[in-house]
Amino acid sequence: MSARVDSIRERLTVALAPLELAIEDESHRHAGHAGARDGRGHFRVRVVSAAFRGQLPLARHRAVYAALGELMQTDIHALAIDARAPEEG
Repeated sequence: MSARVDSIRERLTVALAPLELAIEDESHRHAGHAGARDGRGHFRVRVVSAAFRGQLPLARHRAVYAALGELMQTDIHALAIDARAPEEG
C-alpha cells in the first residue's frame, strides 16, 4: 500500500469513523494526463459511515474533502467518491 493511500485512510478513519472504507489508487491509469504531471494522484474511495445519515450527496462529498484537507492540494489530483450511510449499503 502506498503512503498516499495510508494518509487518505488515516484521515478518513479519524474524521468519519467508517464502517467500510475502500481506497483505490488509479494513478497508473492516468499516466501522461495533464493533471497527473505534477505528481499528484487519482483515487477512488468508497466510504460507508453513520456520519452521512441525513446528508445529501454534496454534503457527504464536502465532508470527505474536509477530512482530506491539504492532501487535496498536495497529493490528490482527482478523487471519485462513493459516500453512503450504513443503511444504503
